[in-house]
Amino acid sequence: MPLSHAQLWKAVDRLAARQGMTASGLAKRAGLDATSFNPSKRFGPGDPPRPRWPSTESVTRILEATGVSLSDFAALADDVRPAPNTVPLLGLAQAGEHGFFDDAGLPTGEGWEQTELPRPTDTTFSIRITGDSMSPVYREGDQVIVDRGRPDVRRGDRVVVRLSTGETLAKEVTSLTARQVVLSSINPAYPPRVVPRREIEWMSRILWVSQ
Repeated sequence: MPLSHAQLWKAVDRLAARQGMTASGLAKRAGLDATSFNPSKRFGPGDPPRPRWPSTESVTRILEATGVSLSDFAALADDVRPAPNTVPLLGLAQAGEHGFFDDAGLPTGEGWEQTELPRPTDTTFSIRITGDSMSPVYREGDQVIVDRGRPDVRRGDRVVVRLSTGETLAKEVTSLTARQVVLSSINPAYPPRVVPRREIEWMSRILWVSQ
């Protein structure tokens, strides 16, 4: 089924968010004019406004720049979202008691709660850790999940931060003011970094880590 005008632009926006950038940033990465995907470019004059579609060339270029297939791009336009994923949850003290695990060591019986895993959305993506600045909590090769749609960062949070220079960091927020953020490493060999707010493109709390 062909995509509607709204669905096609939704796919562009979701692709940009999945890459951790704005639609403007996505256009620039693809070598297009930064304003190519601006909301003002999506409709022309008229009453009602006349829909404007992204060109085949511009779509091809953003797919090449992000390594996304055409089928995956089309899936981004889909409004269907999977149900939340959960796994059984038990406290360490209870885990030492009888009746919570079967002979294979799998959850059984009553008393289990549920942990909701991060549900994929158009603003959720994963970053692979490099270096040892967050060791031993996050080791090189670990994958962390962040959600750009949840900017609720507070002091003490472990975050992924993208700076205006393009540098992307995994750090812990030790101080947070209107003017600056102090980002610390778990590894004491790395000193804290004081970063002015104006140099931060975005900062998102780490929701999950796969080790």
